[in-house]
Amino acid sequence: MKLLLLSTGLRMIGLPGWAARWLARLLLLGALAASTSHLWAGEFSARVVGVADGDTITVLTASKENIRVRLQGIDAPESGQAFGSASKRSLSDLVYGKTVSVRFAKQDRYGRILGTVFLGGADINLMQVERGMAWHYKFYERDQSASDRQRYSLAEQGARTTGIGLWRDRSPMPPWDYRRSSKGAR
Repeated sequence: MKLLLLSTGLRMIGLPGWAARWLARLLLLGALAASTSHLWAGEFSARVVGVADGDTITVLTASKENIRVRLQGIDAPESGQAFGSASKRSLSDLVYGKTVSVRFAKQDRYGRILGTVFLGGADINLMQVERGMAWHYKFYERDQSASDRQRYSLAEQGARTTGIGLWRDRSPMPPWDYRRSSKGAR
């Protein structure tokens, strides 16, 4: 509701609708971040209306706002990679059509909220790693609490050891390497 009122007010001063919505989001995220001194800037509940891949969802808030959420602390195979479709299906089976809680601290360069998704108290990001459907994204682990870093790292090690999901491959390619090699191939 606050976002709708803020974006409506910004449109009244001449900003196009899309610019008003993004500026309103940034202002609200900034206000949330400034009002907290702990790891999380905010938390909201919303229904999952889309699953882009194994680490990105779209949620619909009570105020009818679509928000893209990138699951923090993990990196799932890209759609063109082995296990990309399986990872997306796994995440979809877990959350699609359900109301989840999203704890977030910031946005990424694509405007997606970086957050941890919870369903009934279960950490969905962690479940993707436990199922062998994502890597613990160690490059950004500094954005996680020490206990989350440890839990995600142990979950990845467990999935590797048992050879589940993407760890069935002899030498699975991390998505960050895949993205880098795909850019060089163009």
